[in-house]
Amino acid sequence: MDIVLIAGLWLDGSAWDDVLPELEKLGHRGIPVTLPGQGDGATSATYDDQAAAVLAAVDAAEGAPLVVGHSAASTLAWVAADRRPDAVTGVALIGGFPATGESAYADFFEPDGDSVPFPGWEPFAGPDSDDMSPELKAEVAAGTHPVPVGVTKGIVRWTDERRHGVPLTLICPEFSPAQAQEWIESGDVPELSAATALELVDLDSGHWPMFTQPAALAALLDEATRRPASS
Repeated sequence: MDIVLIAGLWLDGSAWDDVLPELEKLGHRGIPVTLPGQGDGATSATYDDQAAAVLAAVDAAEGAPLVVGHSAASTLAWVAADRRPDAVTGVALIGGFPATGESAYADFFEPDGDSVPFPGWEPFAGPDSDDMSPELKAEVAAGTHPVPVGVTKGIVRWTDERRHGVPLTLICPEFSPAQAQEWIESGDVPELSAATALELVDLDSGHWPMFTQPAALAALLDEATRRPASS
């Protein structure tokens, strides 16, 4: 099966390099998306541009792909469910949640001029990055790209209620499925509260398992390709 892979803020399609051969071993073709403004030099890119790039990848895939979003890009993966609910096998989210409608996409960090640079590892100290060696942190940081403010401050809008029935897997790396369930039940993540075909799965890693646990991550994505829709 084709699996569309969308990395989070600051990362381009190369973030999935270690996952691609693991997916291939399991019979899948990974399709990494380099988002506008995250690796292509498009400094004026917007959130809508990134959403359009994801939909273009879905439309170009063979058959109905699984769409995978990491961290903030969980919202972009959920865009595929919202705009193409009948054309995707499912959605898998890694360490992130879809944004609430009518809110900013990823307005988490202070911009420097017209972009938001990678803030370094200090904001991610602890469970997010404890499984990363200093060498790996340096390598990942060297490959990051500032994200245009037009991306981070873009407004998220949901359009099709059918998205709630799309098979959805939440992969829980630096937090547990039990913690995620608490957040869902409290109403903190309304898009997941409304999902009717949601499965929470654990992964013993930090926030970037594509670098630290590529084989285990690929195995969970393989399982997600077989998750049924809600009845």
